[in-house]
Amino acid sequence: MVEIYNKALKTTIKVNRLIRKIKGKEKGATMVYFGGIHGNETAGVFALKQVLECINPKHVKGTIYGISGNLNALKSNMRFIDQDLNRVWLNENISKLEEKKSLSTEEKEQQELYSILKEILNNEKGPFYFIDLHTTSSKTLPFITINDALINRKFSSLFPVPIVLGIEEYLDGPLLSYINQLGYVSLGFESGQHDELSAVTNNIAFIYLSLVYAGVLEQNKVNDFEQHYDTLVKASHKNKEIFEVVYLHRLKKTEDFKMKPNFKSFQSVKKGEHLATEQNVSITSPYTAKIFMPLYQTKGNEGFFIIKKIHPFFLRLSEIIRKLKMDTLITLLPGITWMDKEQGVLKVNLKVTKYLAKQIFHLFGYRNKQKNNTYMLLFNRERTSKKNMYKNLKWYKRVS
Repeated sequence: MVEIYNKALKTTIKVNRLIRKIKGKEKGATMVYFGGIHGNETAGVFALKQVLECINPKHVKGTIYGISGNLNALKSNMRFIDQDLNRVWLNENISKLEEKKSLSTEEKEQQELYSILKEILNNEKGPFYFIDLHTTSSKTLPFITINDALINRKFSSLFPVPIVLGIEEYLDGPLLSYINQLGYVSLGFESGQHDELSAVTNNIAFIYLSLVYAGVLEQNKVNDFEQHYDTLVKASHKNKEIFEVVYLHRLKKTEDFKMKPNFKSFQSVKKGEHLATEQNVSITSPYTAKIFMPLYQTKGNEGFFIIKKIHPFFLRLSEIIRKLKMDTLITLLPGITWMDKEQGVLKVNLKVTKYLAKQIFHLFGYRNKQKNNTYMLLFNRERTSKKNMYKNLKWYKRVS
């Protein structure tokens, strides 16, 4: 058990790895919430503890897990101790955990979390939902980040907040990317700036809404459900648009990077606009679009992202293409072959990518690229998605 302090609430709580598990008497979904994967993001842990302590198990259909992430970093209110716990969830890292004799602080945390994850998947029944609660160093609207699978899109569309696709192409080893590759609904919720009170209240609202939308709680069993919904509507400024990451400014040394003050996520920027300084060199925006998650903390390797709105026509078109499994047609193009058809992995000659826009691959459901000097691998989340687990649920059949 560790003590965690939240600056906005001016309160300290004690939590274990398992904040609380609630097993309902009736069958239903399994909801798994993570809070504090980054140790300086305490709002999710405080929100989980508050919500789960208020829920009457008699009203639960299924099972709810509230899990603390990086306990050592939470105790110290640091993003991480040795390495970022949300950048280590790669298959090669996980396979080595059992063999290693000496583990870093985050590897020990990962080992415990992985053990819990395996236990949940082995002992509980679906449908499964995995939700990772975060906050940001900059001011922001609350928003959802997802790996671009239809099950994630459809569930996320229920919430009155903006959605950001495609971040998995720019980050290696997030927890939710690993879970999504297993085929389950998984989404990240960024509730606000680290030390703002709204970061806690937005998380509370989101947790209640997600429990109702997944059918784990009936709406009439949640006090002030409409108020929770309105909380997110107001906090997001009624923004329900869907965006796509188009650029990441990746850092080599965080200490050499400094954002200009007062940028906030979803703020419009112009191409060529001065955004930051790195090693005494001016960093400008490569697009006229919106800045996303500008870095205002000492730890982290992502300086800022740039996002653009996706037109609803292309979202609908990609859904049709994926449902008809037309992704196989893309292998008719020269230089594109299957690396693993069952897992939806394409091998693409880099010479070909010069003539094919990235958006074409996105329409067919391919993201999360890995490169070497001659080719890249593209991964299709639809082929690994466990759609049969969700296809008969109301939210999945709902017309978006």
